[in-house]
Amino acid sequence: MRTQVAIIGSGPSGLILGQLLSKAGIDNVIIDRVDRDYILGRIRAGVLEVGMVSMMDQAGAGERMHKEGLVHDGFDLSFSGRRHRIDLKNLTGTSVMVYGQTELTRDLMDHREADGGVTIYNAANVKPHDFDGDKPYVTYEKDGVTHRIDCDFIAGCDGFHGVCRASVQDKGIQNYEKVYPFGWLGILADVPPVHHELIYANHARGFALCSQRSLTRSRYYVQVPLTDKAEEWSDDAFWDEIRRRLPADVAEAMVTGPSIEKSIAPLRSFVAEPLRFGRLFLVGDAGHIVPPTGAKGLNLAASDVHYLFEGLQGFYGEKSMAGIDAYSARALARIWKAERFSWSMTTLMHRFPAEGEFGQKVQEAELDYLSSSNAAQTAMAENYVGLPY
Repeated sequence: MRTQVAIIGSGPSGLILGQLLSKAGIDNVIIDRVDRDYILGRIRAGVLEVGMVSMMDQAGAGERMHKEGLVHDGFDLSFSGRRHRIDLKNLTGTSVMVYGQTELTRDLMDHREADGGVTIYNAANVKPHDFDGDKPYVTYEKDGVTHRIDCDFIAGCDGFHGVCRASVQDKGIQNYEKVYPFGWLGILADVPPVHHELIYANHARGFALCSQRSLTRSRYYVQVPLTDKAEEWSDDAFWDEIRRRLPADVAEAMVTGPSIEKSIAPLRSFVAEPLRFGRLFLVGDAGHIVPPTGAKGLNLAASDVHYLFEGLQGFYGEKSMAGIDAYSARALARIWKAERFSWSMTTLMHRFPAEGEFGQKVQEAELDYLSSSNAAQTAMAENYVGLPY
């Protein structure tokens, strides 16, 4: 098979890139090691920056998102038993959209299928080759047969544990990582959200987050030690714990119910540099991970796609390598700002016993300053809705 761009990975970054390329008349093929149902079964975040919303529209897949997504003009910070609202709309002039990543992925898959885009699922042993030269190709195995796709470029959209970053570990890549000493125990439940906007809570017992996927489906989290196991937490124990960490009025209003999904996610900050290796590009989680506190993971994947798509458009439309040459530096400049914000939100809202009483007092002072400073709130709001591309 021959194509112009081979995309490894059919998560949101690979699918958005594929849709944009197809609409621009640039041939592409997506290859994934698992199938559609497996991908749609993964539970992921759902707070979309304005840039991500625009990317979905540009890809022609935003119709259902606008009908069913929930526009949030702000969110609450809870600490010392009280809540303070960060008014995103008033501070920045824009908002965020709550729309589950599973639904977003489904929309992109459906549009790709309707447009006749080629996606190869259940491809085993996917490998990129010869991306240091001008004739890269990808191989994979399916039904006992080895296949080869020749291409001009390879987009590595295959996540943190994917083959693409693993293929460049001996090519001068630099990895930067911070691992946090706790995880998030999260549950998904078909109960109405406790509040119409998100609530981030800092409590003596640890962090908590009240989030949502729709008006009837809620997503809640609590900070737990890394030694905890999800199966050790009953639903009742979870509901009791999260209510302890919330202001009394919120705890009393919370509707509980059986969990649909329950898991513990470790938190880390990670960036790989550079993101380009000849004709292979790392995109999204293949190149960076953020703790979920700032809702940046999915949105960073979208900005990577924006920069890469511009570069590929320039190559095929103007025969220019300028955008491709600039991809890594442009993407990393925005990535590090989002990494900083996610780290700062994580540091602000979680409990770090190792920091001692001094660290706790500094955190309390920061929260108190934030609640009384319009400038500090504006800086937080600008980062939360998403910095410009």
